[in-house]
Amino acid sequence: MERLLHYVWKHKILPLKPLTTDDGQELEVIDPGLHNHDQGPDFFNAKIRLGGTVWAGNVEVHLRSSDWYRHGHETDPAYNSVILHVVGEIDGEVTTQDGKTPAQVRLDIPESIRRSYDELCRTEDYPRCHRIIPSIPPMKAHQWMDALLVERLKERSEKVAERAERTGGDWERATFVTLSRSFGFGLNGDCFERWAMRIPLSAAGKHRDDLFQIEALFLGMAGLIEESEAVRSSREVQLLQQEFAFLRHKFSLDEPMQRSDWRFLRTRPKNFPFVRILQIAELYHSGRAQMSRLLDARNIEELHGCLAVKGMTAASRRLLIINTVVPLLFAYGRHISDETICQRAVRLLEELPAENNYILRQWQDCGLRVASAADSQALIQLKRQYCDRIDCLRCRFGYEYLKGNN
Repeated sequence: MERLLHYVWKHKILPLKPLTTDDGQELEVIDPGLHNHDQGPDFFNAKIRLGGTVWAGNVEVHLRSSDWYRHGHETDPAYNSVILHVVGEIDGEVTTQDGKTPAQVRLDIPESIRRSYDELCRTEDYPRCHRIIPSIPPMKAHQWMDALLVERLKERSEKVAERAERTGGDWERATFVTLSRSFGFGLNGDCFERWAMRIPLSAAGKHRDDLFQIEALFLGMAGLIEESEAVRSSREVQLLQQEFAFLRHKFSLDEPMQRSDWRFLRTRPKNFPFVRILQIAELYHSGRAQMSRLLDARNIEELHGCLAVKGMTAASRRLLIINTVVPLLFAYGRHISDETICQRAVRLLEELPAENNYILRQWQDCGLRVASAADSQALIQLKRQYCDRIDCLRCRFGYEYLKGNN
């Protein structure tokens, strides 16, 4: 309910009668302030008129006055700037670390808002707000989706940047790790990332011209040489083992992964880890998936050419563009402060067809238009970061639902 109280204050859903503080002063809310989701007061730079005087400062929101002390605000200098304490119930006065006594106001949550929010939280339907979607103007819906897309791209690009940082600023290796993770196609993504971090690319580069040696190194570090007998002859498997033993000794390689690290259950044969690793080996051998090649690709067709290997469908290549190339471009553009590279990443998503999965089909069934991968990525972000967390109060569709039911 405290989050709902935040929502009521943020959107100025105030009673028709005048607001009065606990000490009898009439209160006018000029600006509720900027909602703060980090440490410190809940709303920054609010502006209120209190007893005829205009005040500017921060606002803290709690269910009860006593929560001020329960959260330790009376000893925290960050709360000395609070000019108003908004609560659902006043059960005592509050003081700041520097001895001030902020005014308090009791704010009721309208019953209609409470009822609508309860409906959103309790329903098992997905999307929870499906009834309101057809009535939201397309422009307003897609403005929210544009914001969600940028939010998702920032999250995913930060992971690429973290890989670059972990590898000492080696963006080429960060590209290899990101691409490898994408080859896990969800189920084995974590395993592929751990595997890629074990591959000594400086050592592998000395044998880049020999595909068989690259396959031996990659499969050997994954612990999957024996598994590859499904697509290699017994003689080839023996040679791969011998080659890996030689390379492991030559480069003093770390301990390989084990077969048990990988997930084969509920995986189609074409997605078996050793099959995907052989495809990565081919891409590495050819040099087509190097960062420079991906950055220089002028269009979707050229990117498909960069990622084309035996057994890789066009649909899988599209997923690699979405999950590898786009986050890489966005991350690198942010790293070198080049907005044109970031915009290019967005354009790639706008040029790709929307993904086809149950999340998107449910939104489409509600009447929401999903035209491109940019839309589908936005809706995936919406589900994972808002719907799954029942965080409807931060969602613009949730806002429209609460507003529309009142």
